[in-house]
Amino acid sequence: MSKPVPAIRSVKARGVVVPLKRPVKNAFGIIDSGPLVLIDVETDQGVTGHAYIFAYARLTIRPLVHLIEEIGRELTGQPVAPYDLMKAMDAKFRLLGWQGLVGMAVSGLDMAYWDALGQIAGRPLAELLGGAPRPVKAYDSYGVVDPVKDEKALRHSLDQGFKGIKIKGGDGDAANDERVVSGVRALLGDDIALMIDFNQSLDPAEATRRIDRLAPYDLHWIEEPVPQENLLGHAKVREMSPTPIQAGENWWFPRGFAEAIAAEASDFIMPDVMKCGGVTGWMQVAAQAEAANIPTSSHLFAETSAHLLAVTPTAHWLEFLDFASIILVHPAEIIDGTVTARGPGLGLEWDETAVAKYLV
Repeated sequence: MSKPVPAIRSVKARGVVVPLKRPVKNAFGIIDSGPLVLIDVETDQGVTGHAYIFAYARLTIRPLVHLIEEIGRELTGQPVAPYDLMKAMDAKFRLLGWQGLVGMAVSGLDMAYWDALGQIAGRPLAELLGGAPRPVKAYDSYGVVDPVKDEKALRHSLDQGFKGIKIKGGDGDAANDERVVSGVRALLGDDIALMIDFNQSLDPAEATRRIDRLAPYDLHWIEEPVPQENLLGHAKVREMSPTPIQAGENWWFPRGFAEAIAAEASDFIMPDVMKCGGVTGWMQVAAQAEAANIPTSSHLFAETSAHLLAVTPTAHWLEFLDFASIILVHPAEIIDGTVTARGPGLGLEWDETAVAKYLV
């Protein structure tokens, strides 16, 4: 006889600020630590689902912890049925809107629900979604680099088998972007995919000028050249660009992707599982991408993204940017430039000694 659907017994959230092995500099500043919120959804079957979200700044940790636990109090006794719970959250927050901390909290909870279900079933999430864990091609994600000072780190990425490297641009003028890109391309050679991320720092006209200037260096994609909400600007840049445009990490929930795809805002998309609605939202975005034949990559959250890309029909690249390994018992591993999902569930287990050390 099958077990009944598990119910939520309690929800707990904790904030940690972890050190980064490699600080990330972008057009707006430097991320030198990882502010994370850890989510635990305890069920009445003795299993606790885990997930973490990236708070971006230390000052948002406490509001997120409070919000997640307040939502959790209202979820006590509810079945762990992610689609039903997402529908209820949509109704609850429709007037407020999905963007920002609410969307991050709802998405994080959704990830924890799916982790709990996978643990109860004794299967990795990828299997629960109808696929199987497999090696997913990953690129190593950097901030702003200097081709000379960072040569050792970049060569280490190649030694790990990465076939793609992403760097940041937009922190200086066009000449500086070209200097960096030309230096990195010379170091990597022609066989490694090189991407550049402008982090929404340019207007459409300047983005078009810089993209033209960088065209000789065979970039794999140009990421977020203009503000993410400027879909028409993205579409205009894309129309003029000789290089594919990548965007999506800051588009919220499946509705946001539907609008962006309709606007033809980018050649590729890269949903962030914390902003697109967790696992439940990702699967809807993946269906949209399949229908539109758009290659789909991930943003952050390598452990969860490895499961999701394994069942995404247009899977492209997994971004590897390590924020959480220091507080995980089993961090994501790079093997020949790929990441393979672990289970059961999302395969997340907190290293409680490390959590206690970095707890806010």
